[in-house]
Amino acid sequence: MTEENKNIANSKEKSKTAYACRFRGYYPVVVDVETAGFNSNTDALLEIAATTLQLDEESGLFSLDETIHFNVDPFEGANLEPAALEFTGIDPTNPLRGAVSEDEALKAIYKLIRKKMKAAGCQRAIMVAHNAAFDLGFVNAATERCNIKRSPFHPFVSFDTTTLSGLALGQTVLAKACLTANIGFDNNEAHSALYDTEKTAELFCHIVNKWQMLGGWPLANPESNETENT
Repeated sequence: MTEENKNIANSKEKSKTAYACRFRGYYPVVVDVETAGFNSNTDALLEIAATTLQLDEESGLFSLDETIHFNVDPFEGANLEPAALEFTGIDPTNPLRGAVSEDEALKAIYKLIRKKMKAAGCQRAIMVAHNAAFDLGFVNAATERCNIKRSPFHPFVSFDTTTLSGLALGQTVLAKACLTANIGFDNNEAHSALYDTEKTAELFCHIVNKWQMLGGWPLANPESNETENT
């Protein structure tokens, strides 16, 4: 790389927002889904919620920003596992749910994400979820069913708070991880996409902020350290 190209690259890097720098251009969005089974291709998506995060550039700490939530009508021909419905307590036939189609829910969520992502100067969203592969799988499957050309989310990369909690708190269950982090958790409210999303968001912020307060980011530049030590 020529000196001129290096200067251009450095200039672009300096022009990035602190948010864009924190996760290599990714914009984390916390998501939770409630479903009628474990198979994203055959089982119904019944609830989805997404919480965006904001960054205090002065302190480098994250906090909850905005949450969007939908009850979702099962797609045509969807499987509804009785055991899953009993576990979540969701009655898909209840007219009081005010459910919308997968298409309407996803397009509204994606519109909000793109707006927030652009304002933060980030290039792509990355899903944050507890057991993230499960939630991302259902969102990807629903996106494909709705013929939505491009999801704002990376198709396979995610931040899994199960793993992060195991590392930072020694817990992998959401409720136990929250309690260990002194985040209030009501088991009677659990298994609601809205409640679980916001608790997962609080947990993610707690872990990322703890790392920040311990001096973990921004990382020291190895080159500058080497210079100082010589």
